Amino acid sequence: MKGDEIQPRSAHILAIKAASKHLSISPSFQRFAFTSWIKQNISKKECCFFQMDPSKQQVCYCGYLKTEHTDDSIKPEDFTGETWDRHRHVHEVPTDAFGDISFGGLGQKTGKYVRVSSDTKSETLYQLLTEQWKLSPPNLLISVTGGAKNFHLKSHLKKVFHRGIIKVAQNTGAWIITGGTHTGVMRHVGQAVRDYVLSNSMQAKIVAIGVATWGIIHNRNALVHEEGCFPAHYVIDTQGQGHLSCLDNNHTHFLLVDDGTSGQYGVEIELRARLEKYISSKNLGNKVSGITIPVVCVVLDGGPGTLSTIYNAMLNDTPCVILEGSGRIADVIAHVSGLPINRITIALVHQLMKKFFGQEYEKFPNLKIIEWTKTIQDIIRMSHLLTIFRASEDDQGDVDVDVAILQALLKASRTGESRGAESWRRQLELAIAWNRVDLAETEIFTEESQWKSSDLHWAMTLALVGNRPEFVSLLLENGVNLRDFLQDDNTLCELYKQLPNCFFLYKLAKRVKRAGSSRRQTLGRRSHAKAGVKISLTHVSDEVRHLLGKFTRHIYPPSTTTFHLDVSIEDTSLSVSKDQTTIQDLVREDRAEAQRDAGRDLFLWAVVQNNKELAEIAWDQCRDCMSAALAASKILKKMAAEGSDADEAQEMLELANHYEDHAIGVFSECYISDEERAQKLLVRMSHFWGGTTCLRLALEANNKNFVAQSGIQALLTQIWCGELSVDNPVWKVLICMVFFPLIYTRFLVFRRDELIQKEIEKNEEIKTVEKVTGSTMRTNFHCIQQSVKPLGCWSKLEGLYCSPQVKFYGNIVSYFAFLFLFAVVLMIDFQSMPSVAEQLLYIWLLSLVCEEIRQLFYDPDGFGFCKKAEMYIHELWNILDVLSILLFCVGVGFRLTTKLFYAGKIILCIDFVVFCLRLMAIFSISRTLGPKIIIVKKMMMDMFFFMFLLSIWVVAYGVAKQGILIHNDSRLDWIIRGAVYEPYLIIFGNFPENVDNTGFDINSCSMNGTDPLKPKCPVLNENQMPAFPEWLTIIMLCIYLLFANILLLNLLIAIFNFTFQEVQDNTDKIWKFQRYELIKEYHSRPAAPPPFIILSHLCLFIRTMVLCRTPIRHNEFKNQLSQIEEEELLSWEALMKDRYLLAARQEQSQSMEKRILDTSQKVTSLTERLEREEETSSTAVLRRLEKLEKQVTQSTKALQWIVDSLKSQGVSTKETQPQISTVPDEPSSSLKNAAEKEDSFHVKSRQLHYPNSKITRFPVPEEKVPWKVSYSSYRPTYYSSEDGDDHVDGSEPEDLDNYRNPGGRTGIRGRGALSHLGPNMNLDLVVTRWRDSTRSVMEFLAVLKHNLKSLALPGGPVDSMDHLPGNLKGILGKKLFEALNAKVSEGTKVSEGYVDDCRNTDNAWVETTVLNIHLDRTSQVMVDINNMVVSSHSYLQWQELSGRAALASSQKRSLQQVAELYNRIF
Repeated sequence: MKGDEIQPRSAHILAIKAASKHLSISPSFQRFAFTSWIKQNISKKECCFFQMDPSKQQVCYCGYLKTEHTDDSIKPEDFTGETWDRHRHVHEVPTDAFGDISFGGLGQKTGKYVRVSSDTKSETLYQLLTEQWKLSPPNLLISVTGGAKNFHLKSHLKKVFHRGIIKVAQNTGAWIITGGTHTGVMRHVGQAVRDYVLSNSMQAKIVAIGVATWGIIHNRNALVHEEGCFPAHYVIDTQGQGHLSCLDNNHTHFLLVDDGTSGQYGVEIELRARLEKYISSKNLGNKVSGITIPVVCVVLDGGPGTLSTIYNAMLNDTPCVILEGSGRIADVIAHVSGLPINRITIALVHQLMKKFFGQEYEKFPNLKIIEWTKTIQDIIRMSHLLTIFRASEDDQGDVDVDVAILQALLKASRTGESRGAESWRRQLELAIAWNRVDLAETEIFTEESQWKSSDLHWAMTLALVGNRPEFVSLLLENGVNLRDFLQDDNTLCELYKQLPNCFFLYKLAKRVKRAGSSRRQTLGRRSHAKAGVKISLTHVSDEVRHLLGKFTRHIYPPSTTTFHLDVSIEDTSLSVSKDQTTIQDLVREDRAEAQRDAGRDLFLWAVVQNNKELAEIAWDQCRDCMSAALAASKILKKMAAEGSDADEAQEMLELANHYEDHAIGVFSECYISDEERAQKLLVRMSHFWGGTTCLRLALEANNKNFVAQSGIQALLTQIWCGELSVDNPVWKVLICMVFFPLIYTRFLVFRRDELIQKEIEKNEEIKTVEKVTGSTMRTNFHCIQQSVKPLGCWSKLEGLYCSPQVKFYGNIVSYFAFLFLFAVVLMIDFQSMPSVAEQLLYIWLLSLVCEEIRQLFYDPDGFGFCKKAEMYIHELWNILDVLSILLFCVGVGFRLTTKLFYAGKIILCIDFVVFCLRLMAIFSISRTLGPKIIIVKKMMMDMFFFMFLLSIWVVAYGVAKQGILIHNDSRLDWIIRGAVYEPYLIIFGNFPENVDNTGFDINSCSMNGTDPLKPKCPVLNENQMPAFPEWLTIIMLCIYLLFANILLLNLLIAIFNFTFQEVQDNTDKIWKFQRYELIKEYHSRPAAPPPFIILSHLCLFIRTMVLCRTPIRHNEFKNQLSQIEEEELLSWEALMKDRYLLAARQEQSQSMEKRILDTSQKVTSLTERLEREEETSSTAVLRRLEKLEKQVTQSTKALQWIVDSLKSQGVSTKETQPQISTVPDEPSSSLKNAAEKEDSFHVKSRQLHYPNSKITRFPVPEEKVPWKVSYSSYRPTYYSSEDGDDHVDGSEPEDLDNYRNPGGRTGIRGRGALSHLGPNMNLDLVVTRWRDSTRSVMEFLAVLKHNLKSLALPGGPVDSMDHLPGNLKGILGKKLFEALNAKVSEGTKVSEGYVDDCRNTDNAWVETTVLNIHLDRTSQVMVDINNMVVSSHSYLQWQELSGRAALASSQKRSLQQVAELYNRIF
């Protein structure tokens, strides 16, 4: 069996868990270690050259006062005569502000903070967050940006934002990063965190990280201390903060970015961007491979700076969620998001800016609006990264912000160049990491998607290891086959290796360690270095067998090889081969018996980690569900008993009871449907659970509620009666025991007779049906009737006396006879030499001894002798049996001697008492007396502890009384009599006469204690009367009687009453549970009662030991079914399980708690809907009023013009009317015409940032691209890469106007990064071939880019289309390059023309020709290419010619044209 090595993580977790119980690091040591780390890794920035700003008194250019500078910086010697410069006159020193921050006020909010340099490495900050501040790595990073000022957020949007941002952070384990100050959007995030903390004090903490500028923090001096502040008391003073800002008291962590200046906003932007980018590069869940941590930007309100932030985030492939209705730039983007690019005009942006920015709009220059228009167009063009959240719309009223955020991430992951299987894999992995099954259902597992089971195995592993039960259900519903998933043993071993920190993992690790030690001892020391300790299913099977019990077999077959070692040692090879030879036979047997069920394997994996949700899902997949539930109950109870964690043990017991209820529910459904099949399920041998039965598992798990079920008791009653009918009265059975010929007269009914009677009744029913319908079912009935034959004479006699019920009655009579004979011998016939009666008593006892030995060694369940002996000793009646036999043997041994004859009789008399007590066991079968015996046992335990309490009072009073009354009595018997016996008798009313002087008689005592028959007299006075203080002894007696007689005895009565009431409710269950063992005992007992049973023992001994025959096995308690019958029975059980689960769900849905919860949710939903509709309606009314006001104004102007015209004489009727201004909702006709040419406008050529330079293009909105459109403010920058400076003003070549980009304006003049002005020729080579001779699949040759993640067509710049690009020589090699270059003339030109390239300028552009060269499969060129493809260091690959190719969009279009050339489906 293959296994997986235990990772060091598991060993470390177990070691830490064990050590943490004994060791704890003190807070002072942790603080010291944290301070040391901060001083070594974190710095701040401070000004080292004070130069006063002329516009401010005593203030440096850095913004700090002169008093805030060091002495060295006020009078520096190194910078004399220099002008202050931030880059030169600011240096780093160890930080002096870090620790805990306390905001005080209600709730005493605390957080962590540190002042960091603006140049701090992101890796160091991430280490600070995760290792020093102990934050778990995030599954998602939410960057919230927007308005930094206080802005009004609508109540509904505020509620939705607060709820959504916290919900997504809570469900996904996200970090929220904001500006950290107590203003604007940062304040709203803080309020959301506050609301969550107040309502969910026991939930996981939300991480809200504030990245703020140190120089703009108000009251920052309170945070400064050389050794850190633990805590620093920070006061929020919004009234006196001025132009500064206070920290938000609801954030949990603060990174205060310092660049050495004060009062300068925006210092943190660069560090925050770097940190977010670094976090996004970390692998999700700290995995070695896989997807990285996703980042999303959430925008509320905001100004031009926020627009730039959105644009830059999208350029980095970060999706953005815009909240419509939050104000300003967010609303501008939201309003244009649904429009085509050509409709987003400068005029429209002007209008929206004026509408949403108000008075702030007046300060915006026209050129800036043009630039923002271009930026907004680029943002809208990246629609896959843009999500608009509209909380006020009815169609999205049910969508929260958390759903919008996660949908934005999923939308971004499945667009662009990452389409295909990898895109869906990333989406699913994200959804699992966030635990958002709702998104997976709506966005991933749609009706159109089809999944293979093997495609989702990795996701199933993630869901199981990550404890995502809802995803496990979803994956099972969408095609995951558990049998295929767990077909490989390595998968299951990997699951066990990645178990969470639990008790089973601890036990499994210990077992693996022991196995490794034994292997090393077996193989020798020389193989110690190579011996790998591994988890295998053999270890799991051994541990599960330990938990289930040794009576079960291994659920997983052992490995075919003894050791998993890669060693070659000559002296051990022989022994290993021998071990393998001996194990092969055992393996064949175990593998023949052990069967695999994937549902069972997954259920067991979930149960051992005490995971209820996963176990519930896996249990639904189990084939043998009732055995699985009972096995889980046994395993959990065993682990709870062995574990040391009380809370974990309680959870295990609760889960064990839960699965006992499941077993009860399934069995009840089975029993109601078919009693006979249900009883078969109880005693059927389950191959999936170690070859045991449901009934045996329930008994071993102490599942009293399950055993007490009426169906199980009916089975036990049936076994108890044997072949006799369960309806026979007891008196008939007793009469037939004496007069057995009556069984042939139908005086006693047999079970076989009942079956025949049922067949006869069925025959009559069939005959009736035949008469009515004329059917031909009679022949079938005769076949059924002949299958049940009546019992013969001998079979009836055997059935009578072999019935456990008859055996029991016979043993009762025998036991009474034994006690009668024993009593006669003790009282009448106890001679010096044993009489005949006494000798018969000896023989009788010998038969009892033989029966006890037989019971001890009788092991049909396979417990083993040790377990069987343990079970035997734990039974009270067996203890009495052993005690009575031992006392009898000792008594007989004594009585056979002359000196100890009488002592032997005394021992035998005491032994008679023990035998009589043993008589109570025969009443345990009685439904009336059996429960009472259980109560008596419980009360005996209570009385034992009560006697310990009572003895304290008895001894205390007795010793005190004896010491006061008697002086120095040396007789031990009289001391015990006075100190213990007499106080004990007082409890039962024997009032003492020696505690006062009234009843004193000097003749009744001995003065010196010399008379052994009289007590010693008390100390006497001169009057010969007792000298002890009489008042004291009477008071002591009264107190003693008060506590002993009244208090303690009534306490005992109360204890007995409590025990009776407590046990009375469960005695019926306990009696039914214990009834099984009695029935099983008499079922296996020989038919003859003692002393005749000794003959049966003799026959059994001869059969087993002499003839060596296997013992006769009965199938009443363990029945092995045929494979066909078992499959049919399990299918029926699965149907009953589904019925039970359906009924349970219906009952739960109709419960009062469920109804109250549903009503509460409906009321909450209705309230929110009413609030939303109220706010929406009020907004709509305001809009309508505003529109009406504009129309009234326009009407007034028109009427005024009419009046003025009528009053004025000589006014021409053709005078121009004033135009009624309307809000333009539609673009002009020119724009409509331009919409037809939208596809011709280049996009990449107008990117704001020119590649590989610091040049920024002049903004060119969509409407200004064509040269024929006037653009008076167009001032493009000149740039050519060969110039020394990026910006060359006034030195442009005069012939630039001779070269004009055919695609339109680009925002930059000159040659740019291209080689020359005008068109720059480029060649893309599409080399194709047929994959095989059938010509079913066409492939093309692709080049793997340097990032090793994407592909491209081989190509490059050329001077002539007659030759290949020169850069291909390094990729293809000289020989292959020349061969393909020779075939250029034979190639087919697919397309040629202008290409939208990011290097294009107004005067230089790229034109690409696509050339196809098709190669024959047998040509030499093809052989050379294939040799390079198979080469390990080659970047060439053959790819299928299809739309799934991972190429850029422009090159995909080229491939599509090639496919059309060959009539292939793309």
